[in-house]
Amino acid sequence: MTQPSRAVFLSYASQDAEAAQKICEALRAAGVEVWFDQSELRGGDAWDQKIRREIHDCALFIPIISSNTASRHEGYFRLEWDLADQRTHMIARNRAFIVPVCLDATPDAGADVPESFQRVQWTRLPGGEAPPAFAERVHKLLSPAEPEKPSKAVPPESSVVGTPSPSRRLLWKAVLPAVVVVALVLVPFCYLVLDRLGHSKPAAQVANSIAVLPLANESGEASQQYFSDGISEDLITALSQFSGLKVIGRTSAFQFRDSREDSRSIGAKLGVAHLLEGSVRKSGDMIRVSAELIDTTDGSTQWSEHYDRPYKDLFALQDEITHAVAGALRTKLLPGEQLTAQSDRPPSGNLEAYNALLQGQFYYLRETEADWRKAIEFYTLAVGLDPRYAVAWSRLSRAWSALGVEFLAGAAWQEAHTKAREAAERALALAPDLAAAHLARGFYLQNADFDLRGAEAEFRRALTLAPHEGEPNFYFGRQLGALGRPEPAIEHIRQALATEPLRANWYKWLAIYLAGLNRLDEATRAISRAIELQPGASEYHMRLALIKIQRGDAQAALAAAQQEPPGYFQDSALALVRQFGGDRSGADAALRTLIEKDAALAPYPIAQVYALRNDASATFEWLDRAFSDHDSSVVNLLLTDPIILRYKDDPRFAAFCQKIGLPTPSEVVGRT
Repeated sequence: MTQPSRAVFLSYASQDAEAAQKICEALRAAGVEVWFDQSELRGGDAWDQKIRREIHDCALFIPIISSNTASRHEGYFRLEWDLADQRTHMIARNRAFIVPVCLDATPDAGADVPESFQRVQWTRLPGGEAPPAFAERVHKLLSPAEPEKPSKAVPPESSVVGTPSPSRRLLWKAVLPAVVVVALVLVPFCYLVLDRLGHSKPAAQVANSIAVLPLANESGEASQQYFSDGISEDLITALSQFSGLKVIGRTSAFQFRDSREDSRSIGAKLGVAHLLEGSVRKSGDMIRVSAELIDTTDGSTQWSEHYDRPYKDLFALQDEITHAVAGALRTKLLPGEQLTAQSDRPPSGNLEAYNALLQGQFYYLRETEADWRKAIEFYTLAVGLDPRYAVAWSRLSRAWSALGVEFLAGAAWQEAHTKAREAAERALALAPDLAAAHLARGFYLQNADFDLRGAEAEFRRALTLAPHEGEPNFYFGRQLGALGRPEPAIEHIRQALATEPLRANWYKWLAIYLAGLNRLDEATRAISRAIELQPGASEYHMRLALIKIQRGDAQAALAAAQQEPPGYFQDSALALVRQFGGDRSGADAALRTLIEKDAALAPYPIAQVYALRNDASATFEWLDRAFSDHDSSVVNLLLTDPIILRYKDDPRFAAFCQKIGLPTPSEVVGRT
């Protein structure tokens, strides 16, 4: 933009792109400079910096509100709205900045917008049709001569739904019958337009999107499931190399294994315009792969093919399928894109090493102690068959880290992290620019060494190398949160969720950081989404109980705690909730039970309980124990935990932060 201070920033959901385009064209035709992002792919550091700069510099921010934005709890437009809302705190109340535009009859109360959007009057532009009076009003707001108070800004009468002033009541009474007639005609028409928009292909950023559903295993042997899953994952990896294509990650896409839902429903849940599905049959030395590309708007098949190839030609077959899918998409979505070699393949081309990697990944993703040990066996076999297999070394490191964090203690814990370190360093030596290797190194620095600065650098490097992948965004965001920077943590986790919209654990962390900022409505929605995705998972109801505690709603907190599955998370939740109310003996008993049953697993929640009891000495005693016992919660949660942060001004808190390598509260203040 040539004159940022005179420009208008237009923020919209992808489903409203057509209406936003109309508003943009109307304003530009009237000589208004508009920043209107039509990029096909959002996310990553470059986009983040650009958006921050534009929102910081623009003269007016126009959020486009509709039934689409009200129904979407996740989306980049919400990040833009949050940034604009934050800027309002630095702008005088008599200066207009937020100019909300609503495309339909969505009521203020149900729009799910920041509070600053509610303080100003909305302009109603059905379907994005902007009359000249709207452009004139924007011109007036951009004029520096006479600042307009947002709370008194009166849009043109033809475009506003609101209560008439007393001086206009007689005129309103006279024209009311005509208005009713017009409304009866226009409202159904507007909803028809919106319905057509909602069921047509969304804006470019969503149209350029695909999910690879798990290819069905038709080998007749359950033991071959790992192979069909591995082929599916490799297709995800290959398609992810096209910079103009949004590819849904494995965790979210694989939730539709054996699903009977139609393609339109799956596409809506994943936010994609295309699905790749099919089957794999491995018999002896031969492979048969069937694949088809589906348009999720109408369920039509855009491309399909069957392949029969020798197993020894597996890599060539994967490339052939990827090129065919890209060819089917290329006309509109991927002009000029070229496929490069897949990074998951062994450099030697050894199919046995590759097969071992696939088997290791199959067990790793099942996330039990026995499965992680099995994964370690297969990853070890893979690097034995090809010692230069950097991807396998990276995954071996991740498996050792996970096993150590979740299931081991003492000497066994130390041994696991030593092996994790050795494997990650080997991967980095072989492939310094492999994002997976930097993620692996970040894990052991974070969980074994508690070197949070070092971990941040590794996750940042992984994000630079793979800016469009979910995991680098998520883990970099988590590291920022651990360092007391929840706002950018939230932004990166939301970017990660754009490629993994059904990953429950990521919603949990989003809820943790939102709650740390006291954004409790958003935190409740995030943790509720996690519970919806994995109703029986541990910790999620405990997190909901903590949010209810923040609200001061003891009854709702108890109800949430009681729904937590049995185990130390439930014991922790109940002990925390019982500290409220007048039942002191019940509170004491719950704490005693937690200590007796779970002291080795839950030193950090015990510290939280003592904090609620206003026992500072015991709080710091148990925080020290959590650190000594390698409880990762103490470094991951401390600087965003409102329960523990009640002691942030206690000298012992700053001393403890320095001891464990965290910035002190005074060092965190002012950082974004």
